[in-house]
This record gives sequence, structure tokens and C-alpha cells, in this order.
Amino acid sequence: MSDLILSPNIDNADDFYAELLAAHEGLDKADSDALNARLVLVLANHIGDEQVLSDAIRAAALTDN
Repeated sequence: MSDLILSPNIDNADDFYAELLAAHEGLDKADSDALNARLVLVLANHIGDEQVLSDAIRAAALTDN
């Protein structure tokens, strides 16, 4: 596995979370899910490293829900 950063690593995490919640405000479930999917694809494209993305998928799949 690549060296994924899985510990908290977002500056101003509360502000980011508030912005993310605001982006979902007023959306129904389908539109909210679509926003999440687009965000994942935008961030995946930004990362651009197939191995890192594969490792992230595996790490997310192992996370308790």
C-alpha cells in the first residue's frame, strides 16, 4: 500500500466540513449522492496516481461503517 495519510490532515477541518454540508443543503438524496460522486471524481483526477487511488479504495472499503 502507498503511504496514504489516514490520520486527520485537513487545515481548518471544521470549516471544510461546514462548506461540504452547505454544498448539500437543500439537495434530495439522489442529488446529494451525485454531488458526492462528482467530488470523488474531481479529487481522484487531481490525485491522478492509480496506485494511490487503488489504495484509497481499499482503505475506505475496510473502514467500519
